[in-house]
Amino acid sequence: MPFDADIRWAVISDPWFYVVAVPAVLLMGISKSGFGAGFGSLAVPIMALAISVPKAAAIFMPILLLMDLMGLVFFRRHIDWKLMRFLLPLGLVGTVIGTLTFQYVATDRVSAIVGFLTLIFLAQRKLSSQVVVVAPWPKPVGALLAVLSGFTSFVAHAGGPPINAYILGMRLQPINFAATLAVFFFVINLSKWLPYNYLGLLNWENFYTSLILMPLAPVGVWIGVFIAKRIQMKLFYNLVEVGMLLTGIKLVSDWL
Repeated sequence: MPFDADIRWAVISDPWFYVVAVPAVLLMGISKSGFGAGFGSLAVPIMALAISVPKAAAIFMPILLLMDLMGLVFFRRHIDWKLMRFLLPLGLVGTVIGTLTFQYVATDRVSAIVGFLTLIFLAQRKLSSQVVVVAPWPKPVGALLAVLSGFTSFVAHAGGPPINAYILGMRLQPINFAATLAVFFFVINLSKWLPYNYLGLLNWENFYTSLILMPLAPVGVWIGVFIAKRIQMKLFYNLVEVGMLLTGIKLVSDWL
């Protein structure tokens, strides 16, 4: 992270930024621990109402890492390791692709594609459920979605919808769903630090602004854990789908 003595204690001082940043961080914490990033993909667009998307993504980096670490502590006994061994290497392949192509891709178009795919997936899922029980996606599709999740997480912090699309069909218990994604995104977000620094996306103003918002992370995570341990399975998956629907609409509308 480049160091400049003139800005080493600089933080964002615009009050409007904190008006949108506080609920964005809380929403991300709740989503990270309880709803498998169903709503969390809305957090960066909400914060971007006050600042640029790359700046919002950089501010979220340390906060995401803390949230993921807390999720691991709370959910460590409920992780589906077999599923994780399949998904995680593929997600890391996606981050490598994101690193190599970041300077050449338009993040708004990538986000829009994720949004369109999310809406198509939800429509297909809803139509299929009218006649049969929706079966899990085959493994090759899961592999593609895991790579896409790692890629879109790197370039646009929108990795939630692709991986959700695959895991939803497995009908895991809410706590296993949340635990498995907590591991997945902890490693994915950790892997982004060096590439983000190399690409110049991290600086001291963003870092110190992250520290100001950091105390909100455990509050959001605790709320999400509380919900995940008590919510009924059907309601849980309905809320995940609502989060994905809102995310898809938001990602597409930002591009139009």
